[in-house]
Amino acid sequence: LPAHDVVELGVVQVPEARRIFPDMTVLENLRLGSYSKRSRGDRPRNLDRVFSLFPRLAERQKQLGGTMSGGEQQMLAIARGLMANPRLLLLDEPSIGLAPVLVKSIFETIAAINRQGITIVLLEQNVYQSLHISHRAYVMELGRIVLTGTGSELAENEHVKKAFLGL
Repeated sequence: LPAHDVVELGVVQVPEARRIFPDMTVLENLRLGSYSKRSRGDRPRNLDRVFSLFPRLAERQKQLGGTMSGGEQQMLAIARGLMANPRLLLLDEPSIGLAPVLVKSIFETIAAINRQGITIVLLEQNVYQSLHISHRAYVMELGRIVLTGTGSELAENEHVKKAFLGL
């Protein structure tokens, strides 16, 4: 399906490397996230929601996206995806290149988004953080699923501990 049809079905991807519009303001980036028919009418409510999840974005509504830090740009990318009223949010490497304190914050926000009822598929190399917020997890090696289970089960798995957590 064309991308706009996928979004209308409630599936939204936040790609790796943020991919915000650097020459547009925070507010303009967010408005672009709510262009679909299913989300346009909910724009004010969705803005309130993303500003409550990411207060820094509320403070920087008029700032150009390209002048923000990497962590702020990641917040903007996730918030823009939420503006489309997703049922399923696909997050590709949301912690890549972020400082450890921001990684913790991003993962806390991902868990909060999930608690709001949005299903999240998280592709992430930060295994420790991912497993601690995941209901279900899959470990891939060389393009094949080699382990599956709950996040807590895989966090205790000896192979995962040795190969991915360095324990």
